[in-house]
Amino acid sequence: MAITFQYNKTSLQQLERELKIRLQALPTLAAKETALRLEVHKAKQQVLMLEEQLRVKIDEAGKLARLWYEMPQDMVRVAEVVLRTEKIAGVAVSRVASVVYAVRPYSLFSMPAWIPEGIEIMKGLIELRIRLGLARRAVTILENARRKTTQKVNLYEKVQIPAYQDAMLKIKRFLEDEENLAKSSQKILKARLARGALAA
Repeated sequence: MAITFQYNKTSLQQLERELKIRLQALPTLAAKETALRLEVHKAKQQVLMLEEQLRVKIDEAGKLARLWYEMPQDMVRVAEVVLRTEKIAGVAVSRVASVVYAVRPYSLFSMPAWIPEGIEIMKGLIELRIRLGLARRAVTILENARRKTTQKVNLYEKVQIPAYQDAMLKIKRFLEDEENLAKSSQKILKARLARGALAA
């Protein structure tokens, strides 16, 4: 990374301020990256757990396959999904607060006796699918945030901080050389003046 600077004290002070900001931010960013890495792992475990729960529920519902033909297709539908937002290591992730269902009215006398239990099974399957979809989305969001944080940590550690330090070193060397030249020229001038005073 090429840093534009001038060979003067003002530019040196500006670079020192920029370097200080990055050095102070680096531990926080590194901690955030570690936290996000842990949260991504947790979120992936959550997805695996929900997938397993859904598989088990589908297997259980599959045992009643003959009975499902007796239930009308549009008996249960999702009316509303209420979400809540959680902050995980500074990243907003949506979670299911509740699911509101619309159940078509039916007669207990004309429908099979298992229909109320079937409706609850359907609700459970639907909610698990919604939770699984949101959990997968959370993994994607957290992975993207972790990736960006890792990139920023690497940018600071491996590119910007060394570039600022290198630029500051160049300015300091230039200013020292300039000061040494000024002192040398003052000595030469004093020596000439002293010789001129002796000659006069």
